Amino acid sequence: MKLQLALDDITIDEAVALVDRVRPFIDIVEVGTPFLIEDGLRPVRDFRARYPDLPVLADVKIMDAGHYEARQAFAAGAAYVTVLGVTDLLTVKGCLDVAADFGGIVVADMICVADLPDRIRRLEDLGIKALAVHTGVDQQAAGRTPADELKVMKEVARQSELFVAGGITPATISQYIRLGADVAIVGGGIRHAADPAKAAEELARLAHQETKEREE
Repeated sequence: MKLQLALDDITIDEAVALVDRVRPFIDIVEVGTPFLIEDGLRPVRDFRARYPDLPVLADVKIMDAGHYEARQAFAAGAAYVTVLGVTDLLTVKGCLDVAADFGGIVVADMICVADLPDRIRRLEDLGIKALAVHTGVDQQAAGRTPADELKVMKEVARQSELFVAGGITPATISQYIRLGADVAIVGGGIRHAADPAKAAEELARLAHQETKEREE
């Protein structure tokens, strides 16, 4: 399992200071939607320049103008770009066409998708190879977790790498490994930990150790 650090309500200076501390333990750095709203694509460019070997995910959550918006994000240096799974398939296709030009990956964020099995089949038929289980902060506040949706996605997906987000910490990551997630997305579980580097190291250790045991 890979570990993705999600950066949302944060400044560029704070983000760089944090990534500098946890870089040895993370596999992907995410420029989250609130971060993008505040600073645009500058953090993507900055991370790409400062950490050339660390893939950057731009959580742009594209809903329309897929070709144009995906091109902006990939051109800025993103290795991954998100599109909302509920959007029109023509928008998704536009994102995929651009991703092919850049050698990038489009991640379909499945937040608020009503019929997961049907939508996953349609997206994968179109060419999607990465799906994200996303339990939003408002849903988390109501007591929901990503576990149930991850189970469905694992059963239905034929070709996709599965990303999972939603309040993951060192205490909860094991269940998502057992359910077959490929990428754990962690934000507050690292950033707001008493020792972010220690939390990231523990998450990475659990992810790599338990994934190896699962494969054996």
